[in-house]
Amino acid sequence: MSIEGGCHCGAVRYRVELPTLDDVANCHCTDCRALSGAPFTTWASVPLAAFAWTRGTPRAYPSNPGCRRWSCPVCGAQLALYTDLAPQTLDIAVGTLDRPELYPLTRNVWVRSRLPWVQGDGLADEEEEVL
Repeated sequence: MSIEGGCHCGAVRYRVELPTLDDVANCHCTDCRALSGAPFTTWASVPLAAFAWTRGTPRAYPSNPGCRRWSCPVCGAQLALYTDLAPQTLDIAVGTLDRPELYPLTRNVWVRSRLPWVQGDGLADEEEEVL
């Protein structure tokens, strides 16, 4: 079973060979806010070995030491994030999934950076991310 997604314009597509996603988190860090233009970004962590780009070549951006983000070179959609802190996983932007509604939120990370007007949702809050 696979999970698929891609950018807004369709130039870049990906596939995750998993039956479901069970680690879905809103990230409230300042980098995610600045790069997405939104108050937080929702990511799903997947095993790196289960992920593959299936169309196009995303643009890589080294957003921090040990951290790379991929986006579409055409429409700019933020697609994935890799950090050396979790070398066996890749985070994919949930909003780029074909069926994001199938994968409910499980936690909030980097809430010490959460904007004061963003309301809590009753899920686990991590001051930083616990890997």
